[in-house]
Amino acid sequence: MIDVRILGRGEAHVLERVAEGVFDRAIDAAAANAFVSDPRLHLAVAVDDGTVVGMASGVHYHHPDKPVPELWIDEVGVAASHHRRGLASRLLATLIEHGRSLGCGQAWVLTERDNQAAMQLYAKAGGEPSDCVMFTFRSVL
Repeated sequence: MIDVRILGRGEAHVLERVAEGVFDRAIDAAAANAFVSDPRLHLAVAVDDGTVVGMASGVHYHHPDKPVPELWIDEVGVAASHHRRGLASRLLATLIEHGRSLGCGQAWVLTERDNQAAMQLYAKAGGEPSDCVMFTFRSVL
């Protein structure tokens, strides 16, 4: 059985065995430790026989004009070997439930309209699409 859960502080070691395609790049041990040590950063993982085969990451934050925190869902990734098994849905639901347990009033995510898998995943989970446009500032950093 595949275990889906939120990683806690001190569990960066779980990311030592990750299937190809789950993350965009190889895991950096120091960055993994910093991520799981930060109380506002959250990582849901799907672990199959000791290997991470899926993940969903998010950030919960307070904004000065909103009475409750929100959860920004950053990424969802599942190894090709584990596609079409409902893992992305389980990961997303686990991350959203974790946000709810933290008092988040809503969760949101950005994706490209032509990313059909993501569009279907988020709609199936109850998300409502909007007409937002994302701007990327790569050259300012």
